[in-house]
Amino acid sequence: MAALLESRRQETIRPAETASSGWRWSLRELYAGTDRRATRFQWAVASIDLVIVGFFILGPVLQQWRGYLWIDYAVALLLAADLSARAIASVHLGRWLRQPVVWVDLVVLATLLAPLWLANLGFLRILRLWSMSQKDIFWRALRRRGYGEWEDVGRAGINLVTCLFVITGFIYTVFASPGSGMEGWIDALYFTVATITTTGFGDITLPGPAGKLTAIVTMIVGISLFVRLAQALFRPHKVSFRCPSCALMRHEPDAVHCKACGQLLTIPDTGGE
Repeated sequence: MAALLESRRQETIRPAETASSGWRWSLRELYAGTDRRATRFQWAVASIDLVIVGFFILGPVLQQWRGYLWIDYAVALLLAADLSARAIASVHLGRWLRQPVVWVDLVVLATLLAPLWLANLGFLRILRLWSMSQKDIFWRALRRRGYGEWEDVGRAGINLVTCLFVITGFIYTVFASPGSGMEGWIDALYFTVATITTTGFGDITLPGPAGKLTAIVTMIVGISLFVRLAQALFRPHKVSFRCPSCALMRHEPDAVHCKACGQLLTIPDTGGE
């Protein structure tokens, strides 16, 4: 009798488990697949992300608009749905939660769900631009069209732009006030660009030790990202392919052997090189 009851219990559980596995597999195919259906889905999600990033960039200008909070909560709903779907589609939830992209999206979601409490952290929302750049859909499209050598340039450029807007938002949040010489977000952007490029016109300065430290960090980080972008633009093009022996990632496009360990390589030919 006990065995019969156990078998019936298993029969009632299996359909639910099968349905759950089916949903997970379908979402995994949509988020990580490369077929036409998955590619269309990924481009649709990326297009929504671009609109959201534009909303984040214009956020300081739109905050006075009456319907701003409604859009804010709508974006939070979209981001929460995306995060939930990605969590369901993940193979290992714990490993997925440890990814920097997930942490960035969780911080962005927190600023959206509590815009009044976390108003001073609103500038972190632009990190969604970096999170979006980690999706392979953009770079896969470049590689398919024979422009794979521009992937490093694109990533370095996005990192620089993200840093530029994050620092601008921080400066506007912390230092902009009546009589400070920084009257709006445009002034904060102007100061950030002048500081990152080490132009330093001096018409806008940040007061006190905190302002000087902010300017120092801005210059160091900005110059580092500019150098990274220059390296990506002018260094000889290499392809990304992990050596099975020593794990070296960068190789010449026509390399037959790994220059570090001599391992025979089988770098795929994309047809655009």
